[in-house]
Amino acid sequence: MIRATQDNEYVELTSPTQLPKASGFLWNEKMMIHVNCRGYAVAQFMQPEPAKYSYAPNLEAKTFMQPEQPYYAHHPGRFLYVKDEETGEIFSAPYEPVRVLPDQYTFAVGKHHIVWKLEHLGFAVEMTLSLPKDEAMELWRVKVKNLSDRKRKLSIYPYFTVGYMSWMNQSAEYHEELQGMVCSAITPYQKYQDYAKIKQLKDKTFLLADQPPRAWEASQEAFEGEGGIGMPSAVQQEELSKGDARYEMPLCVLQYSLELTPGEDKLYRFIFGPAKTEEEIAQIRQQYFLNAASGSEDGFAAAEREYAGYIQEGKGCIEIKTPDPELDNFVNHWLPRQMYYHGQTNRLTTDPQTRNYLQDNMGMSYIKPQMARNAFLTALSQQNASGAMPDGIILHEAAELKYINQVPHMDHCVWLPICLSTYLDETNDYTILEEEVAFAGGEEMATVYEHINRAMFWLMEATDERGLNYIDQGDWCDPMNMVGYKGKGVSGWLTMASAYAFMIWADICATSGRPEMSRKLAAAADEANVVINQYLWDGNWYARGITDDNVVFGISKDTEGRIFINPQGWALLCGAADASKQEKLMRAVKEQLETPYGLEKLAPSYTAMREDVGRVTQKHPGTAENGAVYNHAAAFYIYALYAVGEPNDAYRLLRKMIPGPDPEDLIRRGQLPVFIPNYYRGAYRQFPRTAGRSSHLFNTGTVPWVYRCLIDGLFGVQGNEEGIRIHPQLPAHWEEASVKRSFRGAELHVAMKREAGVTAVEVYVNGSRIEDGIIKNVEAGRVYDVLVKLPPQ
Repeated sequence: MIRATQDNEYVELTSPTQLPKASGFLWNEKMMIHVNCRGYAVAQFMQPEPAKYSYAPNLEAKTFMQPEQPYYAHHPGRFLYVKDEETGEIFSAPYEPVRVLPDQYTFAVGKHHIVWKLEHLGFAVEMTLSLPKDEAMELWRVKVKNLSDRKRKLSIYPYFTVGYMSWMNQSAEYHEELQGMVCSAITPYQKYQDYAKIKQLKDKTFLLADQPPRAWEASQEAFEGEGGIGMPSAVQQEELSKGDARYEMPLCVLQYSLELTPGEDKLYRFIFGPAKTEEEIAQIRQQYFLNAASGSEDGFAAAEREYAGYIQEGKGCIEIKTPDPELDNFVNHWLPRQMYYHGQTNRLTTDPQTRNYLQDNMGMSYIKPQMARNAFLTALSQQNASGAMPDGIILHEAAELKYINQVPHMDHCVWLPICLSTYLDETNDYTILEEEVAFAGGEEMATVYEHINRAMFWLMEATDERGLNYIDQGDWCDPMNMVGYKGKGVSGWLTMASAYAFMIWADICATSGRPEMSRKLAAAADEANVVINQYLWDGNWYARGITDDNVVFGISKDTEGRIFINPQGWALLCGAADASKQEKLMRAVKEQLETPYGLEKLAPSYTAMREDVGRVTQKHPGTAENGAVYNHAAAFYIYALYAVGEPNDAYRLLRKMIPGPDPEDLIRRGQLPVFIPNYYRGAYRQFPRTAGRSSHLFNTGTVPWVYRCLIDGLFGVQGNEEGIRIHPQLPAHWEEASVKRSFRGAELHVAMKREAGVTAVEVYVNGSRIEDGIIKNVEAGRVYDVLVKLPPQ
């Protein structure tokens, strides 16, 4: 049902019905498209804010992706109707909307393109989607082949959803000189002042073809007729009507009629996307279909090749071989790809949340460290002189803080040293601390070191009389918006995260020759840990916080939201939990939060509004922050387990993030193992029927933390100021593993093996033992052969 190809370049699904929401995604600097195995698609592009060119049949949210995307008959899609002209039989590729089960079927998700292959009625159909590197448009190849031993006549109908564009104005028609469909609309506006903005928008949707069609249709209603989308009346006719759409819901559908001899195939290419003018569309046609000299590569093929190179730039810094081949495939091919997407596109927003922006670029430290460096400087340039970080980072001159970024959250400062530490581990570029950066408003300059100092002191001061950090209308948990809106509520997690941030910054200060500041930060961490244990320890685990009305929550007496995962993991990280508390809280996590699909964020899930906690309690039990297996939070906890030397539990929980390999698990989750989703459904003990379902949302801060778990924890190949420390934490059932690690221009081949008689980790480099396990003064261009001997289990 699901398999990786021999070269590991694709993950294939062989049924359109067993995992009906199985999907893949492609992106570039200006757009993203998420397509599923049945042909449904969600796409958006930037201009500069997120916008659509393929719409739902009514008004829809354009601005951000939704979890657990519902699909319906008229959901936007990319389909191909196929009609046997001799028998009149009709089917569609990839599967929707006719829903005729093909004789053979493959949905193949690749890194730089996605392919559907199917066979039915003696025809083979292959559809391939790719993107250009820099433009918002889809590149499609459609190949049809005659598999039978006789000549065949057929018609094919490439169908691209346009949908309900605008209630102000929408139309569509075929342009012969463009050899394509052009659909036009006007973005609605009310204030005349907004006209200056909307007149610059790309309100046209086009479909260009490399070959002239026999016929076309531009009206959704005329195309469907009485047969509906599943069996359109127009397809049942000999020829499409060549109609237009005049303030009617438009679509782009073309008809090609062809005769194929036995074994013969025919290839068609299409470009689908947004444009501002017909002149722009004409230029696209010229560039992609007409510019090439005879026999040379045209713009279409060149764009596909360039895009493949662009995606290849996101290669990770480790390549692993372990007893778990499915883990190897995911880590070597898909995890860095997802991490690259986040850092390269900023999740297709012009005002990413500060915590997201910093963590996503923490991940870029492993792929493109210069990009991470620039991002840290960009973020700090928007810091208030008081030390406070904004709720979002503005990335475009026309952007403004929107939605959740208009709600005050108190956690953004903690991510500065935490995320910067990964950059420093990878690069040893402590010169960044001396970079001069202006504060917001540009009136005052300071070094990066001073910027982060102010952030840390801001956190120290943003506390109540007990020393616990205020939460205002949220911390890392966005919808925990009513704990502290009156100005008194505090966050247990944020107090721990602040202590951890102080520890990290203390280490960086010590390394960079600032011992006095290091001692001051370490003392602040110690003080925070004292109050954490004084006010938040509940006997077996830590509380989540204390409300405006001084009610401690996330404790044993709560019937819902009794235990939260974040305080437990971060209590391990910040050192608040001693050995006894560690044992108790880890037992509580295992008993109350662990499920077959990973760690729930909280349990039991809330089933009704709790007004002193907030809208997180209004979400459906087991979804998102209300008790889902929220992978970002789970990754924090796993990282903490590695930090305190619990490799077996850490690996077990890490492995649950990746669907499969068991078919039963794959079907339950409904997702291919090509990305880690924002969450899997939780509320496992309350609503077991739906537990484990994937949200299919690939926007998540999980991925850089999982990569950190691999680098710093599982394989123990973490950089430091001296070089690279080799200290793996393999699970007990692994006898050996190997890692190829790119690091500061060098390449390390690290073999790890358990050997009888070994009592502690032993590290050998090119045959010589390294007593402290640190390979110092790593030289760019050199290859290091590293042997790690591990004690037997």
